Amino acid sequence: MIVGMMLLAIPLCMNAQENKELNDLKEKVDRMPKISGFVQGMYQADLSYDGTLLDNTLRMRRVRLSVDGTLFKGLTYKIQGDFSRSPMLVDAYVKYKPCREFAIQLGQFKLPFTIENPINPLNLEIFDYGESVQQLVGYKDVCGVGALGRDLGLMASGSLFHVKDEYSIVDYAIGVFNGNGANALDNNNHKDIVGRLEVHPGLKNLTLSGSFYFGKYTKEANVDCTRNRWSAGAQYNDGNLVVRAEYLNGTTGFLSEVLDEDGQVTDIIELPTKSTGYYAVAGYNFHLGKEGKQTLMPVLRYEHLAKSPLTGTEWYTVGINYWPLKSLNFKFDYSLIMTGSDIDGHRMVGILSYKF
Repeated sequence: MIVGMMLLAIPLCMNAQENKELNDLKEKVDRMPKISGFVQGMYQADLSYDGTLLDNTLRMRRVRLSVDGTLFKGLTYKIQGDFSRSPMLVDAYVKYKPCREFAIQLGQFKLPFTIENPINPLNLEIFDYGESVQQLVGYKDVCGVGALGRDLGLMASGSLFHVKDEYSIVDYAIGVFNGNGANALDNNNHKDIVGRLEVHPGLKNLTLSGSFYFGKYTKEANVDCTRNRWSAGAQYNDGNLVVRAEYLNGTTGFLSEVLDEDGQVTDIIELPTKSTGYYAVAGYNFHLGKEGKQTLMPVLRYEHLAKSPLTGTEWYTVGINYWPLKSLNFKFDYSLIMTGSDIDGHRMVGILSYKF
């Protein structure tokens, strides 16, 4: 009997050793840096309201190269650069995630503000982020500070109340940031607080979201100005049908000179200005080809942005989002731009993207 047990134990030990070697090999592979990236070439034409061509250009919209990997279990990193104009750091962070409920992230990365900002530009329904997101989330911000929708900071995030390991009812993220955007040092003693809360109310594909941004920025006269924002929105995305809408509200302080009776500057004060924006976008993926691996998404998008109570611009966009291959994407968008003045016009954009 003892001999029989020994003979039985031999293959079990061999299997255990093989499994250990396979696990060790898998761990080594997981720790190896992974290189990825994408390239976007773009054509844009702007026309007057009567159809006269005002300008048009070809350009490289983004040329990104990323390196990411695992240092040890739970600790990951990412470094991403852009080479479309000159070498520029986009992302650089480490993230420690001991469990689904909590993770801590340090470095330069996207701000946890709005639903749309965290979306990879490759996966957007149209050629780029909407104007309200760009001007109130730090791409080409109304206050003139910030870039890439990113900043340097420390952020905690996680997922709570898991449903059958399929999804979580609550996702959260909150962080402390410099407030000056990507690749920029802080120039005041105030740190900006940014956070987002997402709820999936009993349905994996439905997201209800709210986010906030409380901060200060400094540009002139060493005066700290208000930069407060909040947003609320919802999204349904089941992989085919995508419907998303958000409302953004911002209070931005701008400096104004106070003059005396002789026209001399006596003081510089801050004048808070309200900005509001909202958008709605909808699209549906139609599967093409023999195995349905190609996808074609017709897209509709409406957007409104008012930088002050007296101004407002609307964008009406229709587009096509086509993936003939998993690595190749083509988008074509036409927008009617309405400002309520004689500078209304049209915009046509085509963008070709390749990822690896």
